[in-house]
Amino acid sequence: MCTYQTEMLELSGSGKGADGWFPVTKATVYFDHPVHAPAEHTLNVDLLNPGRGAAARVAMELDPAAARRLATTILAVLDSAPAAVLAASQPSAQ
Repeated sequence: MCTYQTEMLELSGSGKGADGWFPVTKATVYFDHPVHAPAEHTLNVDLLNPGRGAAARVAMELDPAAARRLATTILAVLDSAPAAVLAASQPSAQ
């Protein structure tokens, strides 16, 4: 059963696609049937730059357990980084 729950957000970063690195400006996160992953449903994350066309996209299809481990690991790494390094990494500090 599909939830059709989709979250979209603006962000700032870089992604690497078939044509090399490109700026990432948006993310779409949803739980649905995967295109490629061998699972019935996956957490799907698309990082993209709509202004650069369909090729400016990085996609992930993660089984629920892997998605939770990734989210927990991301938070743990950010929580362990020194506050000064995090503050210096904000776009407004550049």
